[in-house]
Amino acid sequence: MALLLGVALTACHKEEQAVAGVAQNAVNAEHKAQAAATERDSQRTALEGVPLPTKSMYVDVHEPGAWANPFLSVGTDTLNLRITLADANPSTMGQGSMLRPAAARRQEVQFRPGDLAQALIALPAGAWRYGRVIAVAESPLASRKDRVKVRRNVEAAIQQLNDLGIVVEEWPTR
Repeated sequence: MALLLGVALTACHKEEQAVAGVAQNAVNAEHKAQAAATERDSQRTALEGVPLPTKSMYVDVHEPGAWANPFLSVGTDTLNLRITLADANPSTMGQGSMLRPAAARRQEVQFRPGDLAQALIALPAGAWRYGRVIAVAESPLASRKDRVKVRRNVEAAIQQLNDLGIVVEEWPTR
C-alpha cells in the first residue's frame, strides 16, 4: 500500500512539473509576441515619414526599369532591392543627359529575407517618389525547380510589407 502511495505521489509531481513547464512556455511565447509587436510598431513609425502612395503617379509604369520606387526581386535565399536615388541637383538643365544619367543614381542591394524591414527603413525619403509603395517580383534568375520556394518567399515578403504599412505592387514573372 505504501508503495502504491509513493508511485501515485511521484506521478502527480511529474504531472505538476509538466503543467508548470507548459505554463512557462506560454508566458515566454506571449513575451516574444509582445516584443515582436513592439518592434513592428517602431518599424511602422520609422516609415511614417514616407507619404502614402499616389497611384496616379505609377499606374502607367509597366517596365521594371521605369519604376522609380524601390523594386524588390525575390529569390530562393536572398532579396534584391533596387532603388533609384533622387537627383541631388534641383536644376532641370542637363537632367537625364550624359552629365546626369539616372543609371548613375541606381543602386542594388542584396540581403536576407529577415532583414527586409531594416533595409526599407534605411532608405532615404527621396527613394520613395510614388509614396509608400514597392514593386515585388519573383527573381527571373531562379530555376524552375525553385519556383515553389521563391513563391513562398514572395508571399512572406508581401505579408511583411503589409505589416509595415507598405502598399505592394506585384509584378508578373517574365
